Amino acid sequence: MFQGEVDTDTTVVVCGAGGFIGGHLVADLLRQGFSEVRAVDIKPPNQWFQKFPQADNRSLDLREKENCYRALEGADQVYNLAADMGGMGFIEHNKALCMLSVRINTHLLMAARDMDVGRYFYSSSACVYNAEKQDTPDVEPLSEEDAYPALAEDGYGWEKLFSERMCRHFREDFDLTTRVARYHNVYGPFGTYDGGREKAPAALTRKAIDAKLSGSGDIVIWGDGTQTRSFMYIDDCVKGTQKIMHSDITEPINLGSDELVTINELVDVIEQAVEVDLDREYDLTKPQGVDGRNSDNTKILDELGWEPPTALRDGMEVTAEWIEEQMRTHRAQETTSRFAVAH
Repeated sequence: MFQGEVDTDTTVVVCGAGGFIGGHLVADLLRQGFSEVRAVDIKPPNQWFQKFPQADNRSLDLREKENCYRALEGADQVYNLAADMGGMGFIEHNKALCMLSVRINTHLLMAARDMDVGRYFYSSSACVYNAEKQDTPDVEPLSEEDAYPALAEDGYGWEKLFSERMCRHFREDFDLTTRVARYHNVYGPFGTYDGGREKAPAALTRKAIDAKLSGSGDIVIWGDGTQTRSFMYIDDCVKGTQKIMHSDITEPINLGSDELVTINELVDVIEQAVEVDLDREYDLTKPQGVDGRNSDNTKILDELGWEPPTALRDGMEVTAEWIEEQMRTHRAQETTSRFAVAH
């Protein structure tokens, strides 16, 4: 259950604060008036998706043990969102890099134990679930028990599953209060939409906007478009993360929408948001992940009386508007730069 009022007179550390989810979490914590919000990321602050001057912004490589102790000094609560990750194109071709993120969680747990941190949150993933339960688009929603017997996404999913166990054993052996949420496909503004690490909603939105701006009208979809997924809007992710952090839920729990759509249906939603009609081409040589994945929200409803409420159509409207604004700005800057060089 949710424990009610949260004490804002505390020091909260967000690891991975320069990333998509971390930036939104820092923004929300500041809005609530937390007395000290420490934002930590491996990237220099000028490369963060969102940066807030009122936060204590630090650039630290949390793969290194000593930096984890520096990051957590005086911390009351820690949100660990730090990882080397991306969409399917990234995680299928960078399995070792994804596995090495285990160093971040391990060193942060050690620091949290040694520095008497009050609460520790770990962001896991639906990629921990057994692949044999995701081999058809008409998939049964995944309940928390479906992670075992283990057959996780190779690389990224195994790291997440192992790190979940680390949180469990630090709770059992050292009495560190740990909470774990399994995120299901988070999307929204202020995130990656190009460069190779973007996930399906952002990648397909970028392609749709590019087709609109260029006038081509064409879009390439990875796979045959029948794969199914559920997608959670960022605001729901941030709210659910904090609800889980301050709850009595000790075991890993799903945090995701249960609105299941095919990738083709996702493109339908994007077409409407971008206001474009697209000719679709399917590339079966590209990474496409499991055939189907959806979140069973029975447990979170039982425990919190809440589940992510934002409809995909509503969230994608906001997301598409933001990505289009970024792309138009970038194109205008490129045009100005070329004009300046020519003259």
